[in-house]
Amino acid sequence: MPEAVPIADPVALRRATAGHLVDDVLAWWLANAPDDRHGGVFTCWSNDGGRMLSRDKYTWSQGRWVWLMARLHRAGRLGLVEIDSATCLDRARRTSVLLRDHALLPDGSTAYLLAADGTPKPPSPGQGLHTSVFADLFAALGFAALAAESGEGEWGELADRLLANAAGRIAAGTARTEPYPIRAGFRGFSLPMILVGVGAEVLDATGSAAAADTVRGAVREIEAVFLAGDDIAEMVPASAGDADTLLARHRTPGHVLEACWFLLQAGQSLRRRGVAVDSRLFDAGTLADIAIRAAALGWDEDQGGLLRYADRDGGAPRGRRTGDRYEDLVVDTWDTKLWWPHAEALYTLALLHLETGRQDLAIWHDRLAAYTYRVFPAGPGGEWVQIRDRAGAPLDKTVALPVKDPFHIARALLLTIERLASPAERSSE
Repeated sequence: MPEAVPIADPVALRRATAGHLVDDVLAWWLANAPDDRHGGVFTCWSNDGGRMLSRDKYTWSQGRWVWLMARLHRAGRLGLVEIDSATCLDRARRTSVLLRDHALLPDGSTAYLLAADGTPKPPSPGQGLHTSVFADLFAALGFAALAAESGEGEWGELADRLLANAAGRIAAGTARTEPYPIRAGFRGFSLPMILVGVGAEVLDATGSAAAADTVRGAVREIEAVFLAGDDIAEMVPASAGDADTLLARHRTPGHVLEACWFLLQAGQSLRRRGVAVDSRLFDAGTLADIAIRAAALGWDEDQGGLLRYADRDGGAPRGRRTGDRYEDLVVDTWDTKLWWPHAEALYTLALLHLETGRQDLAIWHDRLAAYTYRVFPAGPGGEWVQIRDRAGAPLDKTVALPVKDPFHIARALLLTIERLASPAERSSE
C-alpha cells in the first residue's frame, strides 16, 4: 500500500508517486483493459475492478486514454517513468484511429458511445449518437496529446477543429451536456472550465490562434460570471430570483481545485506563445487563495477527505428545489468521497505550493495525501476503489459514466512526477 509522503521531501515524493503509478495504477490498467485488436480501452468495470460490465467504449474515456498513452510515451522517453514507450505511442495512435474512423460525425461533433469494434450506438433509445460536448472535447484532448508527441499534424488539425466546433456550440447555447444537462436559465462552470483545460493543450500542440482565443474567452467568462472573491460557483442563474436555489448555492470543490491547475497551465501556455494574459486567474497567488477556499469548503471535518458537493456556506447543499434531476444527484451523493477530486486536489496543491512556496498549501496537501492514500488505493498491483461513502467504505455506484476511467488518478500522478522533475529532465529530447 503506498504511503503519503510530505511535499517537503520532493525527492521521496517523486519516487513514491512514480512507484504507485507504474507498479499499481498502470499495472492494473495495462494488464486488464487495452483493446489491441480494435484500438482503445475497456473501461466499463465494477468499482473494485473485479468485473468487466460491458465492452462498450465511451468516446469520453477513449479520448482520455489517448492523452494518457501519449503522455506516458513522453515520460518514458524522458526517463521520468519506466514504461514501454513504443507500446504506449502505438496505443495512442490506434485509439485515435478508432475515434477518427468511427466517432467523428459529419456535423463536427462525436458519437458518445461506440461498440467494441467502433460502431457508433445511441447511449439510450431516442437520444441520437451525439449527446455531449464533453465527449468532443476529450477526443480533442487526446488528439492534441498525440500530435504533440508524434509530430503528426493530422491529429493537431483534428484537435483544433473539434475544439472550435465545440466552443462555437457552447457560445451559441446549443451544446448538449450529458450526463448531467445544465438546466435552462443557468450557466455551468464546467463548460468554460473544460475549454480552458483542453484549449491550453491544443494551443501547446498546434500553436493555434483560435485555441488561444478560446482559452482567453473562457477565462474571461469564468472571471465575469462564476468568480466572486475566491469563490467559484458551479452554476449561475440568469435570473436573480433563482439565487436561492440549490443549483445556485451548491459548490463542487473538486471542480474548483482541478480548474486551478488548468488555469495556471493555460497562463503558462499563452505566455510561451507571446499571447497577453489579462486575467488575475492566471496568477498563482490568486489561484492559491481559490484552492485553499475550495479545500476548506469541501473538507469533511468528521471523517476526513473531500465531500463531493457542499453548500456555498459549507455543509450539506441546501436551497429551493426546481425539480431538476441533477438536484437529486447533489442531495443523494453530496457526502460521498470520489477518486477524482482527491487525485486532482493533490496535484493542484502540490503544484501551487511549488509555484508560490506557501506553507498553507503544503499543509493542505499533506493532510489530503494522508487521507487519500489511507482510503483509496486497492492494494499492490491494483488501482483505486474509486467511489467511497462518507466513512470511506466502498460503494457500488455510477458516477457520470458507468466506467472506471484510466484518467484522473494516472494523470495527477504523472503530472506530479513531471513537475517534480528538474527543468533539464522535463525539456530534454
